[in-house]
Amino acid sequence: MTQAIAPRARTLVLLFLAAVAALLVGAGPAAAHAALTGSDPAQGTVVDTAPTQVSLTFSEKVATTDGSLRVLDPKGKRVDTGKPANVSGTTYAVQLHAGLPDGTYTVTYQVVSEDSHPVSGAYTFSIGAPSRTSVPVSGQEVGGGVVGGLYGFGRYLSYAGYIVLVGGAAFVLACWPRGTSVRAVQRLVVSGWLALTAATLFLLLLRGSYTGSGKVADIFDLDLLGDVLQTKTGAALVSRLLLLAAAALFIAVLFGAYDKRDDEEKRDLTFGLAIGGAVVAAGLAASWAMAEHASTGLQPGIAMPVDVLHLFAVATWLGGLATLLVALYRAPADQPVEASAVRRFSTVAFGSVVALVATGTYQSWRQLGSWSAFTDTRYGQLLLVKIGLVALLVGVASISRRWTGRLAGTGAPGSRATVAAGVGAGVGGGGGKDPGTGTGTGTKQSKKQDAGKQGAARAGAGRGSGEEPGDAATGAVGTERAAQLARQRAAEDTARQRRLRDADPHRFGLRRSVLAEAGVAVVLLAVTTALTSTEPGRTEQDAKAATAASSSSSSGTGSSSGALTLDMPFDAGGTNGKGVVSVDLDPARAGGNEMHVYVTRPNGRAFDVPEVKVALTLESKSIGPLPVAPDHITTGHWSASGVQIPMAGEWKIAVTVRTSDIDQVTVSKNAQIG
Repeated sequence: MTQAIAPRARTLVLLFLAAVAALLVGAGPAAAHAALTGSDPAQGTVVDTAPTQVSLTFSEKVATTDGSLRVLDPKGKRVDTGKPANVSGTTYAVQLHAGLPDGTYTVTYQVVSEDSHPVSGAYTFSIGAPSRTSVPVSGQEVGGGVVGGLYGFGRYLSYAGYIVLVGGAAFVLACWPRGTSVRAVQRLVVSGWLALTAATLFLLLLRGSYTGSGKVADIFDLDLLGDVLQTKTGAALVSRLLLLAAAALFIAVLFGAYDKRDDEEKRDLTFGLAIGGAVVAAGLAASWAMAEHASTGLQPGIAMPVDVLHLFAVATWLGGLATLLVALYRAPADQPVEASAVRRFSTVAFGSVVALVATGTYQSWRQLGSWSAFTDTRYGQLLLVKIGLVALLVGVASISRRWTGRLAGTGAPGSRATVAAGVGAGVGGGGGKDPGTGTGTGTKQSKKQDAGKQGAARAGAGRGSGEEPGDAATGAVGTERAAQLARQRAAEDTARQRRLRDADPHRFGLRRSVLAEAGVAVVLLAVTTALTSTEPGRTEQDAKAATAASSSSSSGTGSSSGALTLDMPFDAGGTNGKGVVSVDLDPARAGGNEMHVYVTRPNGRAFDVPEVKVALTLESKSIGPLPVAPDHITTGHWSASGVQIPMAGEWKIAVTVRTSDIDQVTVSKNAQIG
């Protein structure tokens, strides 16, 4: 049986490596969580006069540094004045030098989204007329390359370590207290702690290069490490390390002092360990929630505790499964895992699955927002794979439950029913039974070994009582031979117990089904890790809608016809509160103008909101706001003619969109008119 385990273990390891490799390759640098939803000047446009600033709008707040937003002239020289400023909400602007000549300018950006993932990109716009430009823009996006791959592996290792640590401890405390003395289980839980600690330190070192240059040489840059410690992600990683110190104390008590207590003291200690362990486990899970998906977007106050509960449920289920697998394969013959322990774990796992489904449903709604996002976005596609794997895992778990039920029925009345053998506790030894009780072969062999041992001992004793000089040495040899025979007999007894244990078909079936569960769990964890580094469906669809709207109108923006088009994403909250409002102004000069307002949903479809209002303000001359009330023409389309612009300048165009009786929002952009 031991030889049969090795191929299965190798298969599981190969499956693990293949899943990790495939998902790390698939989760490239484009899998960022803040998306560029707008820019001013827009991508590819030609403006008549040089703008005073360049502004970028993202789908969520981002962190910036001095070089986060750069504007380069046709020769590659920076023409911006320095660090970008947050001008409103998720819009960031950098001022430009005055008197910029005509030509094509390149805008590059490299920021960190609020949920800790780096975002980078570049686009061009022109002043006066396009020109040839040879501005070099790095082809490698931030978050990719070798450092990006290492960072992804570190994230997987940290999740795996947390699951093994928390799930293993929960399995022992709630289901199998006798497992605290099993060395294989101790090593498993300690390995989970070591993996999580090492991965956390690894991520701290990688973080600066991961969000910055992407160079391997910068991994050990202490200045970058100092910058990382001042960020939200750095604080989360440091807090995780502090909680791991408390977890080390928990492990020391669980596998040290616990076994030395009597039953009454163990009950009290179990309660204390359960409370303390739950607090530490929740704190560790919160170190992810406070810095990633749950910390930004819709309802973060609800999303973060839900995320903690989700991760805790995953750890209890999959970590307990890993511990059960180790117990089935590696527990000593005299310390088998009982069928009652497996039944208790089955109940705990069922509760974990219920919590997992409930919290996962909320997270899916929060991150996708529409049914089409399941198939139209990478996040949705990965989520479908995860749902399929969870369903498969539940199906295999139901088979394990049936094997557990059969095992429970094989225990003799009044004896300890165990997963290790479908027989009474006294049969495993075989040494104290009569030949006719079903263990006769082993008993006869033991008696032969006893006879040999006793003969050797008598021979040694007889020689030891003689007067010959060599008798003492001969007696020592006889004693050594007797000890050797005793060790051989003990090994054979242990092997016989394992053969009896492994011969039980119910146990064999359970081991195979649990191994299958573990294989699916390895792939499930890899998919989950990829999901955490993939742009949510909501933001991806918003970015696509904004890009499509910008592309469709950019050819007319600032062109010779004088038409001006501005695209502004909005989120009024509530149901169906998100979309994009586009304002067309023609000819965008002083005097009378014709205005058209279009409102679309994130997927590009026309959006008929109850009310749209526009206001124009020339702040440099303290003119306005000048209200404009466009007429509703058709679904998602409003129009106003004869809109008077009193003078040329940089006007602020503010649009108020009301999506329900109580939900409305005002978004604005600056534009050069005249």
